[in-house]
Amino acid sequence: MVLWVFGYGSLIWKAGFDYDERRVGFIKGYRRLFHQGSTDHRGTPANPGRTVTLEPDDGHTCWGVAYRVSGHEAEEIALSYLEVREKEYDQKAYLDFYFDEDSTEPAISGVLVYIASADKKLNKNYLGPVPLEMMAHQIVGAVGPSGPNIEYLFQLETALLEIGCKDSHVTDLANAVRKDLTCKHGDATSNGVAK
Repeated sequence: MVLWVFGYGSLIWKAGFDYDERRVGFIKGYRRLFHQGSTDHRGTPANPGRTVTLEPDDGHTCWGVAYRVSGHEAEEIALSYLEVREKEYDQKAYLDFYFDEDSTEPAISGVLVYIASADKKLNKNYLGPVPLEMMAHQIVGAVGPSGPNIEYLFQLETALLEIGCKDSHVTDLANAVRKDLTCKHGDATSNGVAK
């Protein structure tokens, strides 16, 4: 038995568990969006940050990385870790994972994906869509136990570029955050966080 886990947010650059293999690829029918509130990592209950979740979107693909974990003990350790790290994500899905955009057959079936649903009864931290400027302002002001929310956004932007993915939502939001920082502090590049 082999466990595959798909990362589309911070798991791309920080797995946090031992794995045997890391593969770049994508899932179909979902879009990555900064619609999930973070009250335990990149914000607080009083001032939630924003992190990514997946929302269904036919015809869309979401690029990320899949990690292969093999061995019963390693799988148990990885799953125990992920259950704590992803505790604000109320759904688990097992999806097809592709390496090649021209392929009609998945490279791997049954890849585990954590998703924060839009159902406020099940997911109390779902924030949903707001205008980009409001989202950027919220991200600039949020800090949690794992660090500033802007750090999460900029690390995601960098990690996606490193795997060859251009995600317009992430890029547009990162640029809106840079603009927000520029308005508040002058040159956003001088703060050592933004690029």
